[in-house]
Amino acid sequence: MDKTDFAFWLTLTGTLCWVVCFWWMYRISTKQNALLDQLHAQGKRIEKLSKVEHDLIKEVHPQVGEIKEGMDTMVAAVKENAENNFPVSKDK
Repeated sequence: MDKTDFAFWLTLTGTLCWVVCFWWMYRISTKQNALLDQLHAQGKRIEKLSKVEHDLIKEVHPQVGEIKEGMDTMVAAVKENAENNFPVSKDK
């Protein structure tokens, strides 16, 4: 085996290594793109759910204030009713 044959086999081996390297990088890139597509779809689903949740909270928020006001009125009425029906005696 002379220098020319050795250079030929080294060149062929180097070329095959480049082919394998490009094929490997292509596979990695394909997997990354698939993962990015899944993450993008997941982000869209989360965004949609967040919007629905935000709309529900906006819808319920004014009602919370009304319920609290109603509860304050109800507590005052119950206290007044309890004091009238069950007077507290101070001497025991």
